Amino acid sequence: MPEIPTPSRRSYHHGDLRDALLTAGEAELRDKGIEGFTLRGCAKRAGVSHGAPAHHFADSDALLTALAAVGYRRFLATQQRRKDEAEADPRAQLVAAGLGYIDFARDNPEMFRLIFSSARPKHTDPELSAAGRDAFNQLVADVGAVLGRDPMLSEDGLLVVSTAWSLVHGAADLLIGGRLPISWGDAARTHRLAAELLARAMGQLGGDGEGLLGRDPGVAFCP
Repeated sequence: MPEIPTPSRRSYHHGDLRDALLTAGEAELRDKGIEGFTLRGCAKRAGVSHGAPAHHFADSDALLTALAAVGYRRFLATQQRRKDEAEADPRAQLVAAGLGYIDFARDNPEMFRLIFSSARPKHTDPELSAAGRDAFNQLVADVGAVLGRDPMLSEDGLLVVSTAWSLVHGAADLLIGGRLPISWGDAARTHRLAAELLARAMGQLGGDGEGLLGRDPGVAFCP
């Protein structure tokens, strides 16, 4: 009679094992954090032997690298959902992208720290490098749509991109760390204040008195 796989020792097809380890790895990351993340823990969660992950990942950092690529794709998808709900105006789209940035950080705090703060993922990995480049290129496109030009062609444009990124990332990091006086307890209020925060901050980016969002951003882009 053939052996029936048990939860502690499942059998996977080649591609299924990688997906199972990524799923287990995200749970491990969420529960243990980056410093507590181990390949052995992921194997246990996936119900496979300790040596099974070696078929796809040489070590825990390799699995974290693959997870970071997943994180970047989810990050972009989260931003796009916000943009789909916003007005088509480039300024509204830029604020919406910022709100998506904050949404991602709130819903995926450990993944947020993995892709933006940790040295463990190998950022030279082709898949991760491409995913990170896609995220950066989207930021450049969103800023460029507001400016009406390619911001990468001038030093001023590079500074606007860098400032926009810094502002949104700082707000997201402070919010998930509980360092800003905006409560996640009231989602509608949090989203309204976050949109106002981004609109006001980005309104100062142009450096010409008008900024990216005009002289008086107000709450026109609040959900």
